[in-house]
Amino acid sequence: MKAKKKKRQDDFQKVKLKVGKKKPRADNATNTNFRSKGIYLSEQLKRDTSGPTTHKQLGINDLLSQLHHYNANVKHSALLGLKELLSISPSLLEQHLSRLLSEVAAVLTDKDHNVRVAAARVLRYIAQCVPAERVAPFFPLLSAHLSCAMTHIEKGIQEDAINVLDVFLEHYPALLAARPAVLLTNFLEMISHRQNSGGAKKASDSKAWTWALSINPDRAVTSQQWRLSVLLRLGRFLQAVVEERPMEESDMSVPTEGVFGSSGEGRFTPLHLNWEELPYSKVGVKIYEHSGAKPTPHSTFKLRPEQDPGATVSEGLDSAETVQKFAATLVPLLLEVWVEASTNDTPWNNTEGAHLLTPDAMSVMFQVLSILQLLRKLAPQRENQNALDAWFRKEYLGDFKQHFIKNFPYGSRDTPRHKKKVDLKRSKQTAALPAPTVDPLALNITLCQVMVSLSQKQGIGQEADADWLTPLRTFVRDTLGSGVKLSYRQLQMLLGTVWKMVLTQRSKTVTEDLLAAVYIYYKQRNLPLQTRSLLLSFYSKLYLQEQGHAHLTRSKVLSRWLASLPVQLSQLGHRNPMLSAQLILSIQAAASRGNKDLLSSLQTHACTLYDPQDGVVVLLPSESQQRMVQLLYFLPKMSQPLLANLSSCCTAGRISASLAASLIRIIHLRSPLSSWTAGSQEAALQDMDYFSFLFSTLIGFSSEQLASLQEAEDDSVLPPSALSPLSLYPTPLEQFTHHWDIVEEVCHCLETLGSKSQCFDVLQTGICNYLTKLGVVSDSMAAGLLRAVSRLLDLSVLPLEPVLRFLSQCCLSLLSLLLTLQQEAPTETNHKREAIWGACVTALSSIPRLLRVVLQSLRVPNLNEEELPQLGQILSMLLQHTSLHSQLLANTTMLQEILQHLTRFSRGATREQWLTDLLYCYSVTVAHGSSAHRGNLGLRDIY
Repeated sequence: MKAKKKKRQDDFQKVKLKVGKKKPRADNATNTNFRSKGIYLSEQLKRDTSGPTTHKQLGINDLLSQLHHYNANVKHSALLGLKELLSISPSLLEQHLSRLLSEVAAVLTDKDHNVRVAAARVLRYIAQCVPAERVAPFFPLLSAHLSCAMTHIEKGIQEDAINVLDVFLEHYPALLAARPAVLLTNFLEMISHRQNSGGAKKASDSKAWTWALSINPDRAVTSQQWRLSVLLRLGRFLQAVVEERPMEESDMSVPTEGVFGSSGEGRFTPLHLNWEELPYSKVGVKIYEHSGAKPTPHSTFKLRPEQDPGATVSEGLDSAETVQKFAATLVPLLLEVWVEASTNDTPWNNTEGAHLLTPDAMSVMFQVLSILQLLRKLAPQRENQNALDAWFRKEYLGDFKQHFIKNFPYGSRDTPRHKKKVDLKRSKQTAALPAPTVDPLALNITLCQVMVSLSQKQGIGQEADADWLTPLRTFVRDTLGSGVKLSYRQLQMLLGTVWKMVLTQRSKTVTEDLLAAVYIYYKQRNLPLQTRSLLLSFYSKLYLQEQGHAHLTRSKVLSRWLASLPVQLSQLGHRNPMLSAQLILSIQAAASRGNKDLLSSLQTHACTLYDPQDGVVVLLPSESQQRMVQLLYFLPKMSQPLLANLSSCCTAGRISASLAASLIRIIHLRSPLSSWTAGSQEAALQDMDYFSFLFSTLIGFSSEQLASLQEAEDDSVLPPSALSPLSLYPTPLEQFTHHWDIVEEVCHCLETLGSKSQCFDVLQTGICNYLTKLGVVSDSMAAGLLRAVSRLLDLSVLPLEPVLRFLSQCCLSLLSLLLTLQQEAPTETNHKREAIWGACVTALSSIPRLLRVVLQSLRVPNLNEEELPQLGQILSMLLQHTSLHSQLLANTTMLQEILQHLTRFSRGATREQWLTDLLYCYSVTVAHGSSAHRGNLGLRDIY
């Protein structure tokens, strides 16, 4: 034993060190007496020069390859680098869009939360830069990755998938709406699970599968908050599906949708194309089969038939059966969500405060109601929507009344808020879960719209829905009549509710009560344009339904609204052309139906509306002006002041010449002298008023304007002379052309009256009474009078002497003006000179004795040296015109006398050129016509 112990001690014997001796080297000591040299590989240190890089010198290929790395930090750093690189060089999106979308979408189901958040941020940046048409080819892949993330077994991945869904709903709603089947099923699976309620024998039967709400305590948020978040996205997705429908009819739609308040949204507008210029144009053109008039038949072939017995949504929502099947699955879940939220909201049995809801419960209820409202709009056609409403009423009316109407209307409950310590990690995880605040008014309005859609048309004496419709009607009436400022969306929903109630209740008392509340809101001041247009559209469409519903006929509220339209139009004027145009449309529809209240109000304010200075007929755009002129046909009576305003509107140039011609024709049709009548419509004006209107329009100036024209002393009026007996006011070319077109229309109306002689008597009476004493006239008026007299004159009637004298003065003054226009501006006034010359020649050739009176008024001794050449030029022009040869030959003696005076008074050693030309023209005319007209005493007596 001692020997073994001693041996063991020898094994662990301590080495004794001596002072001054070197310490012995250990057996495992490392020898550091060596040198190393670095090895450099030139190919390995080359930078990526193929494109831009990040601050870490990484290109897009390096970053995309790092997304497949096993380390989460490397993938997170690569996503951050991608966002940095894309912000530096946006052109990389066009070059590598396919790879970017596929690689980034693949990490949406990554295990690391930071990687998923970074991927969502990169996708948001891409969505902000790339339009939907560029992403469309790759969206099926994105949708597949999104579906995997939404239905992943990890709850964190589901919560982060909500952020990606928000990105797509914000930037690509149409692409999401094109694939509704898969996503709707994913939404259901996020808040519920399928279970077989019929046992193993019925596992293959789809009816044996039911959906139940799922509860997972492992989530970072409560189940109620999670369901609210999912329902919020489901509502936005259904809204995108509804908005992408090619045509959608609102609750207030009528067969004549395009007449009033038609916004044009959701409808196809024609586009005129020039196929030669289209290939070089940057504007894209979408071509639809049958121009959208009828739907394209869908094929019944499916690439992968549905094998899941629990599936509730087919490939699309294009049939009523599919929508109804999805609603049958979703609506019970929505009711369960609301029951759970209401139970948590009121844990005690207290019925007094059941209508007061906390913000969370109110948000849940609002989302449930919004989804129910959108489910109705998923029906592809209107008849399918009516069938879907009937199915909702049959299946869920009792549940809706129990859970929604029982405590209606709802209010908000004041709950004390306690300050809590903020957990940064938990707040980051729940950032995707919103906490929307819902206004109780919006909640109650949505509830009204959902419930009223379930009401059915009531017959006479039937009030099956009065028990639950009464509180809804009371709320709508009080809300509209209380003066509360509503948003456009809220007002639109309330008006849709009123529309549905009016057409289904069919009660005159209910109708008047609701319309009176709407009219109270309508009379509020300072309403926005969009709100005012919506109210006008509502009343207009409701008025169009009057003939088909007995309870709407003779409605006092509608009559009061119609009577106020002309007043509103006159007060609004041109300050808001769009609203004025909508008012005119409403007035025109009621006037075409012969509404007495409107026509009486329109006639009362007609002078204001058709004022030539401040009336809407001259201040609004051309389209509205045309509708205002069309309204004149429906006026019961046209007073003299109104006719005076209309005449001024035609001649003032504030409306176009074509529109003025339409106005004259309408007044002609409403006159007693018109041979055309429409039904039992009486004449709107007397015959003398009609002739007075035509005469004032023919002159082109009112009595006040003519009086002021006589007193004009400025340079705008040409002074009278021996060759120009009247002082002419030269009108601008545009005004002259406008008046000339109106003169043609007036002459046409007078010619169609039947008796030209009587029309000419009226015309020359007006000339004698009002125009023969004038010393200053406009050139347009003088030319118009010559044109009218020459067209209306009958050879059996001889004009009066004062009329002939005045017409001769007009003719001679216009001929003098022609010489001036030809010298000053020969090219700018071609149209004006041709019109004046044509009027003068036609009058001289057709009016008896007019040429003789003109020649008699030419006093050559009274002319000065400057006027002699002008007279020679005038006579040369007349002699050169073929149609005047007969009249000139009949007055040869007088013409010879004038030529003798001109030869005598023409001073100069040699004969001037104008006199030579005049004598030549005279010799040619006399020689050509002497043989043909010699001895024609009857012609001489007339002319």
